[in-house]
Amino acid sequence: MTVTLSPAEWTPLADAHRVRVDALVADHLDRRKRREAHPVEDFLFTYYPTRPNQLRVWHPGPGVRLLDAGEYDGRRGYTYRDGAAALDPEEIARRRNSVAWIRLLLAATADRQPQFGCFGLHEWAMVYRTSDVRHEKWPLRLGAEGTDSVVESHKIACSHFDAFRFFTAPARGLNVLQPTRELQPALEQGGCLHANMDLYKWASKLMPFVPSALVLDCFELARDIRTLDMRASPYDLAALGYSPVPIETPAGKAEYAAAQRSFAARARPLRLRLVDLCDELLG
Repeated sequence: MTVTLSPAEWTPLADAHRVRVDALVADHLDRRKRREAHPVEDFLFTYYPTRPNQLRVWHPGPGVRLLDAGEYDGRRGYTYRDGAAALDPEEIARRRNSVAWIRLLLAATADRQPQFGCFGLHEWAMVYRTSDVRHEKWPLRLGAEGTDSVVESHKIACSHFDAFRFFTAPARGLNVLQPTRELQPALEQGGCLHANMDLYKWASKLMPFVPSALVLDCFELARDIRTLDMRASPYDLAALGYSPVPIETPAGKAEYAAAQRSFAARARPLRLRLVDLCDELLG
């Protein structure tokens, strides 16, 4: 069933979306003008490929026609016929294999029992026994030797390939799993911070097919998770206002696991909504 929206119906939705995006990206854009890097908040704009101007474009999702929507005429992923814009079925068909792979990964992750015992040690494994750290402007909270000691005294159990691939060479052999891209659907699980942050990646990769409100819900989840990810990292970010979650202590582990469970609960309905969207596109 297709819904047709008049300009009076869809224009306020598009305007409200742009207001929401502008509030989410304002600090990043201000820092970019000053050429000022931020080790926590820039992640969503540097690691993930979607740019703020791409986020500002409102997409209604499948089954919606927009009357008098000339701004969508010629936009990739849309057709414009008889004065109305709608998703292009040929573009959906062209990207069918990508949609199917995303659906496979998301559904497999949703079906797997979440795990809450990793304690964010992936960030520690990325600086293990190396002086080449990613955020070199920020000191290690426990120093290099203290950081290495934390890694060596814990079981490293990272299931996420895109975190594992940034481990230092000495740390890779310490991980109880050896994730690969091919194994991603078999290993990813809903307790993983990075798997839940990546809901934003998959939602943005599905643009323009996915409703923009869902993309931004995933963005906000990823932003909040990133904050915990770096608070639990070995970096000392107190000067930026981030209090540490000291995962090397029992209290820090408990705090981390509780936050991890909360994020898993937030992520699950978003993941299932994306699975349903993929089913609609593939159907």
